[in-house]
Order: sequence, then structure tokens, then C-alpha cells
Amino acid sequence: MTDMAWTKSDWRAKPRVQMPDYPDEAALKAAEARLSRYPLLVFGGEATSLKQELAQAGRGEAFLLQGGDCAESFAEFSSDNIRDTFKVMLQMAMVLTFGAKVPVVKVGRMAGQFAKPRSAPTEARDGIELPSYRGDIVNELAFTPEARIPDPTKMLEAYTQAAATLNLLRAFSKGGFADVHKVHQWTLGFTEGQRVQQYKDMASKLQDTLDFMTAAGLTADNNAELHTVDFYTSHEALLLEYEEALCRQDSLTGRWLAGSGHMLWIGDRTRQPDGAHVEFCRGVMNPIGLKCGPTTTEDDLKRLIETLNPENEMGRLTLIARFGAGKVGDHLPRLIRTVQRMGANVVWTCDAMHGNTIKSSSGYKTRPFDSVLREVQEFFAIHRSEGTVPGGVHFEMTGQDVTECTGGVRAVTDEDLSDRYHTACDPRLNASQSLELAFLVAEELSGLRTERRRAAS
Repeated sequence: MTDMAWTKSDWRAKPRVQMPDYPDEAALKAAEARLSRYPLLVFGGEATSLKQELAQAGRGEAFLLQGGDCAESFAEFSSDNIRDTFKVMLQMAMVLTFGAKVPVVKVGRMAGQFAKPRSAPTEARDGIELPSYRGDIVNELAFTPEARIPDPTKMLEAYTQAAATLNLLRAFSKGGFADVHKVHQWTLGFTEGQRVQQYKDMASKLQDTLDFMTAAGLTADNNAELHTVDFYTSHEALLLEYEEALCRQDSLTGRWLAGSGHMLWIGDRTRQPDGAHVEFCRGVMNPIGLKCGPTTTEDDLKRLIETLNPENEMGRLTLIARFGAGKVGDHLPRLIRTVQRMGANVVWTCDAMHGNTIKSSSGYKTRPFDSVLREVQEFFAIHRSEGTVPGGVHFEMTGQDVTECTGGVRAVTDEDLSDRYHTACDPRLNASQSLELAFLVAEELSGLRTERRRAAS
């Protein structure tokens, strides 16, 4: 159970990093007070259901697909963008389900992913230095002194957008848009590039399976699971004033719920064991993610696991590995062995995006598709060698036809990046790259399943 001595404002007495200093204290308090009266965005039963599904992923009985925007934008907010990202995640989930032969837990980086940590507190252009852009919930992207002032009223706008996003996601997930036959028809259109025959073969097998299910009488009309999906939301718990205002006591269990999203994670820059972000997250009942980068020490990981999951509950804590292609072998085995020595129950997932960011020859920040794929492959290979469960993947992606990451079947080049480079922060996989990656991850899952079957026999 959550520490009964914990209160949702205890983080304020801890060291804080990556958070803005609001110049207008009265405006901040007014925004927090108003936000604290707003309805919760998610509910305790939903968070509990997600935790149970994550527990299955930790045991290898399910697989976690977590994806969405690097940072949600007020300007780019539209029902079409929400629909397109949701649509691609459904396609990816279908392909992964086929490869893994287990359910896929679908968690979007949506309806709350507004704040971003930054590598430096300021940035300079043409001799002018201003505070860094920290996401639309904090300040504005425009490079002017006025735009970069932290504005607490932006938390209220973020809440409104998150509520509208969740409303549409719930309608899509339960209103027939997610019907398995429709999703498969979308996926059939993905037949480009060198692997076209391989994708067609898998699509054909999927079609055979669906035809058999229909012949056996398992249709969307008589089976809700073919017609609807469970879809959850997540974001980095970075702006703690926002998180505290939406943290309430669950009426059924009496436990504290972070009502801003189903799952929260702690970033690689904010995972100090004695810091404010860990202090807040340790007290809420939601599933918690923890980013683990190259600087994560065995001692820190041990302390963090003990703090965030003292009851050793499977599904409570997801460790999100993010090292960079070619570096996974230097770090992941030592962390896995730390967890094994503790006997800790965790879900291991791979964030193959954040360790593979480079500056292209054309000057754009990008991520090569081949590096993303390589990190995923290294993640699976190490879990094979350690005898542990690779529980999921975590991608920054969008359903839009952007050109932000190079490579993939449509071969986005450095010169193409300027065509449709729309991200406010980090480069995202586009729809085609996301689906291609799902097929390739499905291969890894299928191979892993075959190996386990052989070992069992």
C-alpha cells in the first residue's frame, strides 16, 4: 500500500530539476487552485486495469506498445492528428499481436505529454540568449523574451486539450473505429520497399486467421473484443504543480491517484532517488515508468526500485531502457542482473529513440531508422542471453506523414528532412516508419516465441 504518511505536496520539500520558475507567484497559485477543482481525466479502476495488463507483459504473457508525440502541441491539436496516431498504433498492435501471439497493451504518449526536459536552461541564437522552450504547458516556441516566460495559465489549456483528446480516444476505442477487420484493411496498404513480399506474406496469414474466425462465428457483432480495444494514456510526470493539482484520493480504495493520465514516467534527467519527481511518483497508485540511461548506476536503480515499488508488485514499475544503438550491451546486462539479484518484479521495455538522436548534414536533429531498429534488436538479444523477458517497446511517433527520422522503406534522406519537419522538440517516426518497425519487432517476437517453444520441448 502507499505510504500513509505521504502527501501529494511532499515533493515541494525535495530538490527539483527541469521545472520552470514562475515569475508571477499569485498567478501560479490561482492556476493551481482552479485546476484542483477540475474533474479527473482518468480513474482509479482504469489505472488498476493497466497495471494488471502490464503485469502480464512483465511475465511474457502480453507485450507493451507505448508510443506517440515527443511533445504535444497546442497549435497542431486536431481530431485528424489524434485519429491518425491512434490508427497507426492499432495497426502496429495488430502486427505485434500476430508476431508475439499474446495481447498487446496499447499506451499512448497522448493527452498529457506537454512538458519537455531540456539539456540546457537557456538557448542562444545570433548572440541572444533566452530561456529554453519547455513545452506548450510551460512557455512558447517562438524565440522572443515574452514567449519564453513561463505562464501558469497554460496548465489550464493543457488540461482542456487533454480532456478533449481523451474524449475522442475513448470514442474511437469503443465506437467501432478499432474493429479488427478495419485495422487489417489499413495494414494491407503497407506494401512498399525491399521487404514487400515479407509484409504481404504476413498480411496474407493475418487474413487467413480473420477468415477462420469469421467462419467459426467469431465476428464483431457477437464478440466485443473484435470491435473495441482498451487504450491508455501516459506522459512524463515533469511539471509537478500540474500533477499535484490533479492528484486525488480514489473513492474506492482510498489510495492517491494521479488523475492526469493512466501511466506516468520519470525521465532520465529527473530520476534522482531523493528528488522531487521520485517523491511524487512513489505515492500514487498509477503504474510508473522509469527511464534508465547510460548514467543509471546499479546502486541508484536499487534505491529507485525499493522506493517506487516497495511491495514488489508486478506491473507497478516499468523500466524503460534508453542507451543508443551499439551501447545496449554496455549497460543493460548490469541493470538486468541488479534486478535479478533483488528478485524485483519489473517490466522491461526499450526506448530506442532517445539514445539515437543526431544532427544531420542538413542541420536538422534526426534519428536514423536503422539505429532505432538496431537498438531494439540489441535489446531483444540481451534479454535472450540473460533469460529475461523483453516486455515492450516505447517510440516517439506520429500518424502524420512527416520527414523527421531518416531511413525506412520510403527512404527519407537528410535532404528530405526539410520537407515536412513539424516537431517542436524531438524527431518522430512517421506512419510508414512506425508500421515497418512493428513488422520488424514482430519478427523478433516470433523468433523468441519459437526459441521458447523449442526449449520447453
